[in-house]
Amino acid sequence: MARTVIRVHVLPTTNVMTGTPAVPKWKDQENGVRAVDFETGAPLCTLTLFVMEGERAEALKVTVPQTGLPNGLHPGRFVRPVDLFASPWARIFNDQLQDGVAYRCAALELVDAPAMPQETTGPEGAAA
Repeated sequence: MARTVIRVHVLPTTNVMTGTPAVPKWKDQENGVRAVDFETGAPLCTLTLFVMEGERAEALKVTVPQTGLPNGLHPGRFVRPVDLFASPWARIFNDQLQDGVAYRCAALELVDAPAMPQETTGPEGAAA
């Protein structure tokens, strides 16, 4: 079956924040075998990213090579995913169809926190 990979474009107005720390991705956890990048051999990690645009947010579980994780990365940091791709998948397990989308990026770059909108105040200084 052909593998489909779709580039995901993150708009400049989109805020992306880490939701969980990066954890090792396992090929065979029982035997201690880490999943590695096919091209570079770098160990892979997964983490949750919150992608926020306007009034909506989505949580994405993303795979990243360990070499693409910047120093100082922790939950709550704003990042920019580099070369983010989505790969739709499907399989039949116990006669049930399972499907989803796997996300992967080459690296994460730390970015400054976005400016928070200013609250407007009423005539007596109380928030409107």
